[in-house]
Amino acid sequence: MSTTSLLVLAVAGLLLVTFPSLCSGRAAHDHHQGEKCKPSGTLESPARGHTCDECCKPGHIYPTYQCSPPVSTHTKAIMTLNDFSEGGDGGDPSECDGKFHKNSQRVVALSTGWYAKGKRCGKNIRIHAKGRSVLAKVVDECDTLHGCDKPHAFQPPCPHNDVDASQAVWDALGITGDDVGDFPITWSDA
Repeated sequence: MSTTSLLVLAVAGLLLVTFPSLCSGRAAHDHHQGEKCKPSGTLESPARGHTCDECCKPGHIYPTYQCSPPVSTHTKAIMTLNDFSEGGDGGDPSECDGKFHKNSQRVVALSTGWYAKGKRCGKNIRIHAKGRSVLAKVVDECDTLHGCDKPHAFQPPCPHNDVDASQAVWDALGITGDDVGDFPITWSDA
């Protein structure tokens, strides 16, 4: 092999190690799960933003998704905490029933692809984590196409592999303290 060929291979290897998303087409924050769902576009947040911990950063560009990974008996996802009550960080009332829900109820919002235009509304999914499982009712969509506005509580679009769960779901799975936030789970239709 020539010196030039070795140099090209070394640079290519360095790029793939340094920037793994170049190979997979996914941004680093999309929780690499091996799925084939790729961004369908982007959303730029307004130059003047709303101020909160979870709000869009002014002028930041976020990926958007029309898809979610295929659903199986153990679909890999990232579970996030959502407050479905009125005035909570969930924004508007739930998509499925137009209502707010108490944090003591085991309810979830699914990423747009998994939400499937409301086909899972009112149905239970089974969530597995830490050797436990729990049933939770789908009441909302975690919008992967829109965000950074009032109906979305000024939050960015959701990742394509998100199960946004109420506090009751976290409690039932025994996930507490510093583990609450972004937690790897698997889920399936119940």
